[in-house]
Formats: sequence, C-alpha cells, structure tokens
Amino acid sequence: MAIIHRTTLKPTKLELLTDWLPTRPWYVGDGGPELSRPGGFRLDDPEGEVGIEFMVALDTSGAAPVAYHVPLTYRGAPLADAGHALVGTTEHGVLGTRWVYDGCHDPVFQAQLLALFEGRAQAQAQSLTDTPDHEVTHACTGPAPTAPARPATVTDTASGTTLPTADGTILRIHRRLTPGPHPADALGHVTGAWQSPEGDRTRAVFATLVPGEHG
Repeated sequence: MAIIHRTTLKPTKLELLTDWLPTRPWYVGDGGPELSRPGGFRLDDPEGEVGIEFMVALDTSGAAPVAYHVPLTYRGAPLADAGHALVGTTEHGVLGTRWVYDGCHDPVFQAQLLALFEGRAQAQAQSLTDTPDHEVTHACTGPAPTAPARPATVTDTASGTTLPTADGTILRIHRRLTPGPHPADALGHVTGAWQSPEGDRTRAVFATLVPGEHG
C-alpha cells in the first residue's frame, strides 16, 4: 500500500512536466504549457518500492484546453538503463531524492497496468492513502496479457505511446484524453475521470490493449 505524504516536493511534478511535455511528439502546444492536475489515479507496487501515478495534466496555454495522460513512476534510486525515460529528479520532504520516470518505460508500471486490465490490481485514489478509486473501470476480453519482454520497445508517436506485450498484443497509452467510447478493436481498456475546467467530471480511455500486427 502506497502512503501519501503531506509534504513538500521541489521542484513540483507540474514544474518538471512544464519542461518535459514540449519534448514529446504527442504534445500539441506551441510553447510552454500552463498546467494543472485535475485528476488521475494510482496503483500500488506489490513490493512497496515504486510509486505509480496516472496523472491528468491539463494544459490551458492554447486556444482550447488539452488533457494529457502522463503516467509517472517515482523511485528512490535510478532505474538501470532508463536515463532516456527520466523526467527529472525532485526533493521529497519525507523520502528525499526521488527519480521521476515516464512510467511507460518502467517495468513495474507495465506489470501493474496489465494487472489492472484483468482486475488483479485495484486503482487507488490519487491523493488519499488506502482508498480505492471506483471511477476507474477496466475490462479485458481477450487472453490474459503478459508483461512485455525485456527490454520493452516503447514507441512514442504523435498519436501516443505503444509497446508490445509478450503474447503479441499491443499496449496503447492514450496521451491526449478525448471523451468517448473505447476503440472498437480493443481487447481491453482502462477508463478514468478528471475535473473539466467547467467543473464537470469527464471520462476517457487512458489505455487499451489491441491486437498485434498478426493478431
């Protein structure tokens, strides 16, 4: 069970993302983002070592707000061979230096997300300890997905992030959140919610499992 500490974080997560987001191929802004964190959820690491957060980062710098899905992992030491996935480091008031990674590249994140598809993991509230988030829904209609082979080939494009699982399906991380149903070809999906600028609860698909090229 992850414990949510009420303490300082310097720089903050949003400050780290302000520099990092514009470097991503799926970022659609013209300049520096203006970010808030209106929603998301967490998963627990069974070993209790890695923080796992599915953050919604809302950018209001453009003509219309854009909700980005930014999965992050938080570690007490660097993740081997993952310097390319490092978002930055931050000083936690209780835990000390934390290495913040793009979660898509972190094997703990990958394994727990696949467990969530099947219902073997429980989504947790973003800012509360030991509190399930019942707004997060999931489904898996195909065979049980297996973790990506190591090292996983993570691909970032203008449309989002993908990585293959060991059974030949594709895990697709939806980076720009658009309300609507999950894709028709999905073998599984995870849906979450956040607060819109108008104050409404907005739902969208955060991740899907789709057939591979030969699926």
